[in-house]
Amino acid sequence: MRTLRQISAGGVVYRWVGSRPEVVLIARDGGKVWCLPKGLVEPGESVRETAQREVQEETGVRGEIIGKIGEVNYWYIGREGEEPVRFFKTVHFYLMRYLDGDVRHHDWEVEDARWFPLEEAIARATYKGEREILEKARRMIVAHTRRAARASKRSPTSR
Repeated sequence: MRTLRQISAGGVVYRWVGSRPEVVLIARDGGKVWCLPKGLVEPGESVRETAQREVQEETGVRGEIIGKIGEVNYWYIGREGEEPVRFFKTVHFYLMRYLDGDVRHHDWEVEDARWFPLEEAIARATYKGEREILEKARRMIVAHTRRAARASKRSPTSR
């Protein structure tokens, strides 16, 4: 059996609702699978561009990249034409601050897209690797928020 490599990218989009962050998850397989938005890198596209495109297509929202969270690697068996193929896939995930858009405008390939409180999203996410990405995202969100708060206190316009 042949082995092929695939590169994908996706994101954790967050927004603040009151004092807690929310993130977007998408549903697949009749709502049995809740996961992060992601997809294959297209020719001529950077990994960051893929992450932003896939997030917007699959969730209906746009996000500004804050930083790279990490990668998830896994194997799966698929097909290329009639031939079974073993794929080694790497998914690059980025933390994104919500800019605009509405989850009701998600792509037709996605059954549902919803905002969840971050803790609930971690518990609901189907895949272990994505739960770990969400845990890392939580730490990054807290750190980014603290840095932004300190910067606004130092800003001359905030005095």
